[in-house]
Amino acid sequence: MKKALTMTLFASLLLSAAGCGGGAGSTVGSPESGSPPAADSKANPAAPADANASKAPVKLRIAWWGGQARHDYTLKVIDMYQQKYPNVKIEPEYASFDDYWKKLAPQAAANDLPDMIQMDLSYLSQYGGRGLLEELRAYTKNNKIDVSAVSPNTLASGEYNGKLYQITLGINALGATVDPELAKKAGASVPDKDWTWDDMEALGKQLKANGKLLMDYMRYDVYFPYYLRTVDQKMYAADGASLGYADDKPFIDYYKRYQRWYDAGYLLPLDKLAQKKFTPEDDEMVLGNSFGSFAWSNQYVAWNSAAKRPTELIPIPGPNGNKGLYLKASMGFSITKNSKQKEEAAKFISFFVNDIEANRIIKGERGVPISSKVKEALKPVLKPEESKVFDYVAWAEANSSPGDPPNPIGSVEVEKLLKDISEQILYKKIAVEDAAVKFRKEANAILAQNRTLP
Repeated sequence: MKKALTMTLFASLLLSAAGCGGGAGSTVGSPESGSPPAADSKANPAAPADANASKAPVKLRIAWWGGQARHDYTLKVIDMYQQKYPNVKIEPEYASFDDYWKKLAPQAAANDLPDMIQMDLSYLSQYGGRGLLEELRAYTKNNKIDVSAVSPNTLASGEYNGKLYQITLGINALGATVDPELAKKAGASVPDKDWTWDDMEALGKQLKANGKLLMDYMRYDVYFPYYLRTVDQKMYAADGASLGYADDKPFIDYYKRYQRWYDAGYLLPLDKLAQKKFTPEDDEMVLGNSFGSFAWSNQYVAWNSAAKRPTELIPIPGPNGNKGLYLKASMGFSITKNSKQKEEAAKFISFFVNDIEANRIIKGERGVPISSKVKEALKPVLKPEESKVFDYVAWAEANSSPGDPPNPIGSVEVEKLLKDISEQILYKKIAVEDAAVKFRKEANAILAQNRTLP
């Protein structure tokens, strides 16, 4: 029986991993590139070792996804921590977003997850709801994880079913990194903050006439839920047992527009999109082929750096963008249930969140820092592109609505279904109206089934 349950868990998590692509739904990066480079300890002097710290040898494993810049600075932060606590050895494991979840799935089934794993809200129910993550309130209460400078609402963003399963590492908002010069050459300009889908379509037409794309694509499981919010609907019902919108009109309206854009050549063809790794370096905006890259605000710095030319960070279209836009936990760190060093893992997470010198290296790349003390300390040393992210999130905070609860168990399967049906629409294998019916029927079945699982 135990073996059967393990295989069921493995199959479920592997299906979840296979269903989640890179792009705007996450802060994605490059595939794992062999052995991690050595951190530059000379460039990152750490505080002296804590005299009260235990001297017993400790080995921790930590896993994250991201691009090369994230890999590099995370290794430097790990090196800083190891200098402060010489008895601690931290082994890094990292990959691109897709590969990351594919690696975690068999580790979860074998009860061999790393001590700390970077967590995305899309997966919080999959891992927390299946008993794979440690409840972290005990560590915040005993101050192993210091949250004294973190707002209660931000801390609560790491909850699922009333349990705290992740410590959020940063706050994000949807946005678009855009190339003003490319727009200018096409006879257009950077849109105002209150631009609409119609404005976006008109811009796509101008760009196409000049041989450029509007963007590579808009990730289906991110922007369709955003659109639903703008028309006062939700992707999921409050109980997680079904979809949250009452009829199929929003689906039909959204995908008829999207199909029109695709047919007109405003978006990257699917065969070329399938070859993307969704790293900054292979993004169409970075390559100079499209006006924008639609993603999360914390990705702006990496995309701007890869572009090597001036870019801007702007909101995504409305109308009613303030209803659709919300602040999101960019990602978090979770401690796994199978860890034998939970308190030591908690101490490292606290360091990552609160240490000002460490955050001078991180500089909000995983989202605007959650510690008010860290945020204030960083403001004077931010580069212009980093300040743009902080300013944009501050603007979004004043021009957004409360976010939705973490997606229910089964949501990753629903997202895979949505991706598959979206591609069937674009390939003209199914009419939008029929796709709406198919998606509703199969998504509701997935969610209902997961509600009955133990």
